[in-house]
Amino acid sequence: ELRAQRDELQREEDAVSFVRRLAQGRLDIAREEQRRRAAGEPLPSDVTGGIARVFAQEHGSGSNRPPRDTQPPDDHQLLRELEALCVEVGFGSLRELDDAELATCCQRVAEFESQVSTLRKQLFADIDALSKELVRRYRTSTSSVDTLLDGR
Repeated sequence: ELRAQRDELQREEDAVSFVRRLAQGRLDIAREEQRRRAAGEPLPSDVTGGIARVFAQEHGSGSNRPPRDTQPPDDHQLLRELEALCVEVGFGSLRELDDAELATCCQRVAEFESQVSTLRKQLFADIDALSKELVRRYRTSTSSVDTLLDGR
């Protein structure tokens, strides 16, 4: 039962992490547009070069957990929320936003990313607590680890 709970939390954390990375990427793109405007640079003729520059930037280390291949379901609530937010703030037309609208876009996406990060940290804590309880049970059990694992 604990393993099943931990596995379910891990799947949710995978989805939350994926949405968080999407939000971070979108925030990086919007901030790059702010930077470009502040520097007075012209619109690049090659949009992909600008995107490549944004995603080549160094970011924090994130989790100490190994990366996992993840694609949350298209109907995951956080994914739907991010998509709705991006539509609401005009993310799809960043270049047409005025400076105040662009600042609002960055602020709202940053707030969303912060909320998702908080949720992710809580999921990590819950997963760690379940893992510690599993280890404790293994250590105090008179059964062998193989017997305990057979009960999966």
